[in-house]
Amino acid sequence: MSPRSASVNEELRRRSRERLLQAAVELVSERGYDATTLGDIADRAGSARGLVSYYFPGKRQLLQSAVHRLMHRTLEEALEREPRTEDGRERMARAIDAILGLTQDQPVLMRQHMAGLLQAEGFVQCPEQRRLSELLGDTVARYGSQQVTNDYPMLRALLMGAVYAALVPGVPMSVPVLRAELFKRYRLDWASAAANQ
Repeated sequence: MSPRSASVNEELRRRSRERLLQAAVELVSERGYDATTLGDIADRAGSARGLVSYYFPGKRQLLQSAVHRLMHRTLEEALEREPRTEDGRERMARAIDAILGLTQDQPVLMRQHMAGLLQAEGFVQCPEQRRLSELLGDTVARYGSQQVTNDYPMLRALLMGAVYAALVPGVPMSVPVLRAELFKRYRLDWASAAANQ
């Protein structure tokens, strides 16, 4: 039997990492962060337990990468949904709705993600986060920004603030109110994006 090529090995590593990220999303959504172990995640992914540590320094970093992957995929699907559009305002509306929709659909996961960002380790730079950043940056550029390097971090901050506000235990703000405020900030038509969901 001949050894596998570098490209085959790379594809196997990518798939293995993807399975771990998906397992983390599923288990934390089902059980919560504290009740989910790295061993549980490896078992769900069908991976060796040591493989988790090979890809991620710890559970918090794994979860951040997993949520960034989920956010990227959700946003990408929203932007590519039919009818596809190149209109920057429609794309911005879809981006806002995608992230707020995740907040409603995955509250346990998103609450843990926001809590994790406030830990000492802070924000994790990872391939999944970079892909999400590129997609949001492109959305800001298509919206018409002349200063994407300034306007993208503001959009990210506003979205994170809205997610946090929607998930604060005991005093959550309603997602429609947050959506209205973000749409007002970006001068978007209220019917944009929602009609196409």
